[in-house]
Amino acid sequence: MKKSYIILGSILLFVLIIFMTYRSSYNTAIGFQETVDQSWGNVQTTYQRRADLIPQLLETVKGAAANEKDILTKVTNARAGITGINDDILNAKNPQQMELAGRKINTAINLAFEAYPQIRSTENFGIFQTQLEGTENRINKSRQDYNESIKLYNTHIRGFLNSMFLNPTTFPKKEAFAASAGSENAPKVKF
Repeated sequence: MKKSYIILGSILLFVLIIFMTYRSSYNTAIGFQETVDQSWGNVQTTYQRRADLIPQLLETVKGAAANEKDILTKVTNARAGITGINDDILNAKNPQQMELAGRKINTAINLAFEAYPQIRSTENFGIFQTQLEGTENRINKSRQDYNESIKLYNTHIRGFLNSMFLNPTTFPKKEAFAASAGSENAPKVKF
C-alpha cells in the first residue's frame, strides 16, 4: 500500500471521528435542551393546576361553611322558641289554643332530643389546607426537576470538547429557577 493512501485514510478517519464526536455532542445537547423545556413546561402546568384548583376549593369550603352556619342558626332559633310554651298553655282560652300548645310541646320534645347537626366545615378547611400543601409540594418538586435538568444541560454544553464544538448562540447557558427577592424571609401569618 502506498503511503499516500495510509495518510489519506488516517485523515478521513480523523475527520470521521471529529464528525461523530460533534454529532454525538450536538444530539446530546438537543436532548438536554428539550428536557429543560419539558421541565419548565411541567412547572407551568403545576402553576396552572394551582390557579385552577385553589379558587374552586376555597369557594367550596366557604359555601359549605355558610350552609352550616345557616342550618345551625335555624336549629338554634327553633330551640330558643321552645321557652314560650308554658305561657301558651297557661294563657289558652279555648280548645284550639290548647291543641296548638300541645303541638308546640311535641315539637319541643322532638327538638330537645334531636342531635345538633355535625359540623364539617373544620374538616373541609383541613382538606383545603392539605390540598394547598400538596399543590405547593408539587410546584417545589417541578422546580427542583427543572433545576436538575438545567444542571445536566449546562454541564454538557460547558464540557471541554463540547464548549469548542457547540455554538453558544444555539446552545446558550440556561439559568436555574431562582426565588423571588425577599422570599428567604418567612411570611407573616395573621389571623
